[in-house]
Amino acid sequence: MSAFDDDEYVSFDLNDDKTADEGFDDAEDEDLDDDLDDDDLDDAEDEDIDFVLASYLEEGQRTVTALSKDLANDLEELIRQLRRLPADTGAVGFVSLDTDMFVIARIRGEHVQVLLSDGSMAGEWPIARDVADLLGLDGIPDEDDIDPIGDLNIFDDLGLSEIDMAQYCDDDADTDQIVIDIAERLNLTGFRRVAEAELGD
Repeated sequence: MSAFDDDEYVSFDLNDDKTADEGFDDAEDEDLDDDLDDDDLDDAEDEDIDFVLASYLEEGQRTVTALSKDLANDLEELIRQLRRLPADTGAVGFVSLDTDMFVIARIRGEHVQVLLSDGSMAGEWPIARDVADLLGLDGIPDEDDIDPIGDLNIFDDLGLSEIDMAQYCDDDADTDQIVIDIAERLNLTGFRRVAEAELGD
């Protein structure tokens, strides 16, 4: 897999010296639609969460590890945990929920890219609502708006184009398998083994 290149992307800034809440200022703006308050959404339970995995390079070696399933309900905390990994060039987090949607978060320094496979899920799951908050949407997508939201170019520098990612998001297959397919296209050695171990729990 190619090394991450910090010079070839445009994304969001979440400074390490900010609190998590300050990183999500748009969600707190008084003009933001009240629908973006995720207090009315129930957290995903263990049985709803397919997996929460991270991939990163440490001393040139690719590592794939399972993270706490609680992170499937909190994008801020997922980002925080990804930043704590001993990564040489940033880390990527993969969340699949209920075989129906996935979230990918890519962290490189203070920069964050996120992708939600199905925008309508922002009305269903807290982490999907968090993606909408981070992107500064003026309201949650309609329940019929199943288009992805976020950075379809999240892996453009690694050989997966916006078109590729849009096709993955549009795929009717179970999202746990779609994410595994994405990881294998990125040559994330060991991803399938760790993912299938989580799915077998």
